[in-house]
Amino acid sequence: MRNILNFIIRYSKWFVFTFYVLMSCMLLVDNNVYQQSVYLTSANAVTGGVFSVWSQVTGYFHLKTINESLQATNADLQNQVLNLKSQLAEMKVLSDDSLFNPTDKERFGYVSATVINNNTRHPKNFFTINRGRLDGVEPGMGVVDQNGIVGIVNVSGKHMSRVISLLNETQRFSVKLKDTDFIGSMAWKGGDAAVGYVEEVPRHAIYHIGDTIVTSGYSTTFPEGIPVGTVMNRVRSQDDSFFTLKIKLSSDFRALSTVRVIKDIYKSEIDSLATFDVNTD
Repeated sequence: MRNILNFIIRYSKWFVFTFYVLMSCMLLVDNNVYQQSVYLTSANAVTGGVFSVWSQVTGYFHLKTINESLQATNADLQNQVLNLKSQLAEMKVLSDDSLFNPTDKERFGYVSATVINNNTRHPKNFFTINRGRLDGVEPGMGVVDQNGIVGIVNVSGKHMSRVISLLNETQRFSVKLKDTDFIGSMAWKGGDAAVGYVEEVPRHAIYHIGDTIVTSGYSTTFPEGIPVGTVMNRVRSQDDSFFTLKIKLSSDFRALSTVRVIKDIYKSEIDSLATFDVNTD
């Protein structure tokens, strides 16, 4: 305490001088319009710079929350697009407008998820997502990212699920040339993670390099029209009635991050009908 008092006494003149300088500045600014204007402009510039830096720092730490919010919004928009496509397809099929009920439940829904483990180097690749049965994810559901299809849910736990990647030699997907009825079977044959093959394309099918390959909609796994890839060239097929297309896959499987699981509310009903047909044959 004595040292503090000695310090104050020793430098008391400087404290008094500083006090008077501050008081003089305050009086000068308070009683002169020009000085007020200069002070406010300078203060705003300084505080604006500080707030800008602070906003950038805090914004960086909120990127994850912002990204999740954007993904949820994107999923909701894609829900609307899928269900509008489904309703339009029904309207085209039904000739009697009275048969179409616009209040029917929406068929498709999305569950956003994050990829927490992924492989692309093996003949049979899988990846893991942080959503499970408690989130409504079940085996057999299709999985897509922002570019196109990426796999099918294989095993579903309470909080996590394993997905069979599109890069899996055992999997085949029903696809077609966009805006046509030419159906084929898409498969990955190992090696390049960016290349797939569409087999069993009819020989009379018309295509061009760069044409888009999309899902056919002939299953409850994926709705019709989701991108799969683009045509690179034609390769020789063993069957003279069909040919095979080499395609560049739409999704970058080495950079999978955020994906969405597709829920079809009619899946169980359609699957049960298919089982019934098989049992009655």
